[in-house]
Amino acid sequence: MTGVTIDHLVAATTFIAAIVLFMGLFTQTLQTAILYQQNRHVALKASDLLDNILLNPGYPYNWGVTNTTLSVFGLQKPGESGYSLSSFALMRLTSLSGEPVEYPRDSGIWYNNVSIGPDSYLFIPISDTIDYETASRLLGINGTYGFQLSIAPIADVSISEHQSNPLTLKVEVKGLGFPLSGAILRYYFYRAYGTSQYGALELSTGVAKADSSGVAYLNFTLDGDIETYTIIVYASLSGILGLGHYSHRTFTQGSGVMPFVVDYEKGKIYLAHSWDVHDSGTPVPDYKFNATFFTLTEDRDFQEWAIANSTGHLNYGSRNYEITTLPIGQPGFLLVTYRSGNEFGMTLMPWGIGTLATTALFGGNPTGSVWTATDLRQVTVDQMAYNAKITCWSLEGYQIWEPSRGW
Repeated sequence: MTGVTIDHLVAATTFIAAIVLFMGLFTQTLQTAILYQQNRHVALKASDLLDNILLNPGYPYNWGVTNTTLSVFGLQKPGESGYSLSSFALMRLTSLSGEPVEYPRDSGIWYNNVSIGPDSYLFIPISDTIDYETASRLLGINGTYGFQLSIAPIADVSISEHQSNPLTLKVEVKGLGFPLSGAILRYYFYRAYGTSQYGALELSTGVAKADSSGVAYLNFTLDGDIETYTIIVYASLSGILGLGHYSHRTFTQGSGVMPFVVDYEKGKIYLAHSWDVHDSGTPVPDYKFNATFFTLTEDRDFQEWAIANSTGHLNYGSRNYEITTLPIGQPGFLLVTYRSGNEFGMTLMPWGIGTLATTALFGGNPTGSVWTATDLRQVTVDQMAYNAKITCWSLEGYQIWEPSRGW
C-alpha cells in the first residue's frame, strides 16, 4: 500500500505540475494574442482617423476662414476631392511647435504661435483656434484614443549665405532623406533700400538648377553685409514642389515690426512694435514700415495685392501698432520692410500655411503610452507636397489576465 500511495502521489504531483506549466504557457500565448488584437485595433483606428480628418472639410465647410462654431472636424479643402487640405483650416489648429505669445505684454491676451523661423511669424488669437480637446470630441474619440497630427513639407529647401560680397546664397534641396538632384529652382529676391522715409522694395526673379547633390549657388551683385533682403525659392522635381525662404537684416536692435492676426474672420492684422511683445532693455523709439501683401496665383506665382495702411510709423509710447487688412480666403504672404534711421529689417507672415511651406503640429502627447501606431498620407497644401502623419494610442489601458486574480 505504501508503494501504491507513493506512486499515486508522484503521479498526482506530476499531473498538477503539467497543468500549471500548461496554464503558464497558455496564459503567455493568450496575453500575446490579446496584446496583438489591442495593438491592431489602435493601428486600424490610426488609419481610420487619418482618412476621416483628411477626406472631409468639416462643418461649416468654410470654418477655416470664419469664427463660427465647428460641429464637424476635418481639414480637406472645400470644393476639392482627395488629399487636398485647406491651408486656412491648418492655420486655426492650436500649435505644439511654439510657446504662446502675449500681446500686448501684461494684457492677458494670448496668441497661438506657429514657429516658423527668424523674422517669420504667425500669431493667431488662441480664442480663434481649434484645440485638441475639441477636435477629439468632434471625432468621437474623447477618452478612448489620443492622437498627434503632423503636416510637414516633403521637400526641404534650406538657404544660407555662402559669401557676403558679392552676395552668394547656397540653396540645398532634400526629399525624404535624399537630395533632389537636378531640381528646378525659381526664386524671388526682395531687396529693401532707402529711397523714401518708409523704404522701397525691389524685386528680382530668376531660375537655376540644383546639381547632382541637390545644391545650387545663386549670385547677386550687392554686398550682403550692408543690404537687407528676403529670398523665396521654389524647388520642383517630378511633381514634387517645395519652398524655402531666408531673410537678412542690417537692423540689430529688437525684432522690428511683428504682425498679429487679431481678427481672423475679417483678416484684421496688427503691425506691432516688437518691444511691446518680447524685446528687453531700452526700446527703439521709431519704426517706419512698408507692408506688401503678395497673393498666390493658380500657377504658383506671387502677385502684389493692394492693402490698407501699407505704410506707417510706429513710435513706442504713443503708437505701438498700425492696422491693415488681408483678403479673406486668399492665400499669400505679408512682407513688412521696416527701418530705423539707416538700418533696415524684414518680417514675413504666411496667410495660409502652404504659401511659405509652414509645418503644422497638432494634438496630444504620446509620451508614456504603452504602444503607439502611426500612419502616413501624401497630401497637397496650396499645391505644395506635404506628408500627413498621425500617431495614435489607446487611452483605455491594456487588460492582462493574471491567474491569481482572474479576468
